[in-house]
Amino acid sequence: MNNTTRGGEDFAGNPSGHFPHQPVLYHEVLDALSPTSGERYLDGTLGAAGHAQGILAASAPDGRLLGLDLDREALIIARKRLHSFGDRAVIRHASYRFAPELLNELQWESVQGILLDLGVSSMQIDQPERGFSFMKEGPLDMRFDQEADLSAKDLVNSLSEGQLAEILWEFGEERYARRIARDIVAARPIQNTVDLVKVIQQSVPGYADHIHPATRTFQALRIATNRELETLTGSLPLLVKCLSPGGRMSVISFHSLEDRIVKNFFRRESRDCICPPEQPVCTCDHIATLNIITKKPIRATSEEIRENPRSSSAKLRVAEKKSSA
Repeated sequence: MNNTTRGGEDFAGNPSGHFPHQPVLYHEVLDALSPTSGERYLDGTLGAAGHAQGILAASAPDGRLLGLDLDREALIIARKRLHSFGDRAVIRHASYRFAPELLNELQWESVQGILLDLGVSSMQIDQPERGFSFMKEGPLDMRFDQEADLSAKDLVNSLSEGQLAEILWEFGEERYARRIARDIVAARPIQNTVDLVKVIQQSVPGYADHIHPATRTFQALRIATNRELETLTGSLPLLVKCLSPGGRMSVISFHSLEDRIVKNFFRRESRDCICPPEQPVCTCDHIATLNIITKKPIRATSEEIRENPRSSSAKLRVAEKKSSA
């Protein structure tokens, strides 16, 4: 099973009205954001709206939330789930990197809380036609936004061996990146997930880890297809500007690459000086904007992991905007 999935939103084929069980770290997110009546919130990765539903319920009677997602299928579910909240829930088909512009359109000067639940959702993994799972036969798609031009199939069949190897190493931390990339190029054209898995298994038949040999390659291709790390890195400074003083940002990540970006950003923005340690005099003029709330990431409880094994790799980091920022 892919170990970088957002847990708890398993609703593939949801026919009507039956919503999934609680999303990962649900109570922890609500505790961190402490939704309050009259305040405004941003859920940048709305998904099935499990967290959003909790935020809106806790901020009754007049708290409002802007929910963003790239997946139109998820937005259909989210709209049904949040229908009872009326105009307190504003839903848009967009990446969280466009949050500042969308908040401006709504004439929201700032928000009191921001949530990002990163990675691929259980719904996406469980739909073979989306191509995220190496356990299911389907097209090599992997796009969060089904309207985006670039798919994983395009990458697999068009990039050079060197480019593929770089993606597998950088985004999948795949130690057999060069070998897999070489064999992918030799096997072209690769049409679907099963074809790709066969190539990977032939490339690394003696894989020693206790994970499926295709795990890291599929993760890397998904991240590259959706430009996930680039979007996260570029968006965090923009999102901090959207927070009101005392507002909190909560970020759930599912693998070390995402978590490292969030951890380093929070650490940097919690310091007034970011000059190199060996520099005797500060010249950066950097001013801290955040207080770190979680010195160590919050993890799922053993009970939650039993109920939802996909939550085992989830890490929640929380930071609060300084009143002087």
